[in-house]
Amino acid sequence: MAEADDGTVRCFSCDRPAAEVGRLVSGAGLRICGACVAAAEAIVEEYRDDPFQVRLPRWTSMTDEQMLDKVPRVAALADQVEAELRGWVRELRRRGVTWARIGQALGITRQSAWERFSGEE
Repeated sequence: MAEADDGTVRCFSCDRPAAEVGRLVSGAGLRICGACVAAAEAIVEEYRDDPFQVRLPRWTSMTDEQMLDKVPRVAALADQVEAELRGWVRELRRRGVTWARIGQALGITRQSAWERFSGEE
């Protein structure tokens, strides 16, 4: 989950520490604060009638430094999601699920699934 080098748990989206924002919602390899959840809900509501409306990426309003500050957190999240995925695959294999079924679920071939995850067994 989003953790600073000093072990402080932080919101992935706004990077504020849990001590500052209160409760964080956890799921799928990240934690997010209530304020960021509310902001996401507002965006969903704003575009509810036209879900295909094109929006500029959020980074268009960010400086280079802000983006550079965010890149390590995005990379850490990718690592966390990958670790979570590997855990799921390990459990599926423990249950006897075939590489073919795992590959199908991931939209890749049996061989690709095996190559990516077989070292986990």
